[in-house]
Amino acid sequence: MSQQQKINIRNAVLILMIIAAAAMRLVSYKYQVLSNFTPVGAIAIFGGTYFNDKWKAYLVPFAALFVSDLIINYMYFSKLVWYSSSLWMYASFFAMVFFGSLIKKVNFGTVVLASVGGILVHWLLTDIDPWLNGTTYAKGINGYFQSLIAAVPFEKNMILGDLVFGLILFGGFELAKSKYTVLRNEPKLATA
Repeated sequence: MSQQQKINIRNAVLILMIIAAAAMRLVSYKYQVLSNFTPVGAIAIFGGTYFNDKWKAYLVPFAALFVSDLIINYMYFSKLVWYSSSLWMYASFFAMVFFGSLIKKVNFGTVVLASVGGILVHWLLTDIDPWLNGTTYAKGINGYFQSLIAAVPFEKNMILGDLVFGLILFGGFELAKSKYTVLRNEPKLATA
């Protein structure tokens, strides 16, 4: 099998895993207690870690996030919706892909560290819009801190989602690599 065929198979497996994980976002529509218990952070870090071509590391997770956002927004509002806070959310996932690209050796510690960094960036960025453009919080720094405190339950769900889905994605791919040599194409793993 040629090197190009191996890369294509590896990329196809990565893309299918990301699509399957992104589909899990739809579960929170029926079970709203799982709000923010999603795979999006894990998907971003996973893509950043394993795609040899960094443009794919950003494009595939962002496409999965964008398409699943469209579906979720349509399910909730029966229309396609773009929020002013979407910019901050996508910026936080850009940072998560970047954190994934910094992983030189995949192990529990490096994945958890990248996840925690990504969640902190998500928490700090996604609360900017409700603070600045909303009516719930004061416009001063105290209002921003109130917004951050109000977001803690959602970020807690995100931490749990990243841990569970990260374990599934990273563990599943590492297990698959140990069984199928075609997936072991790692000459450029996590080079920036």
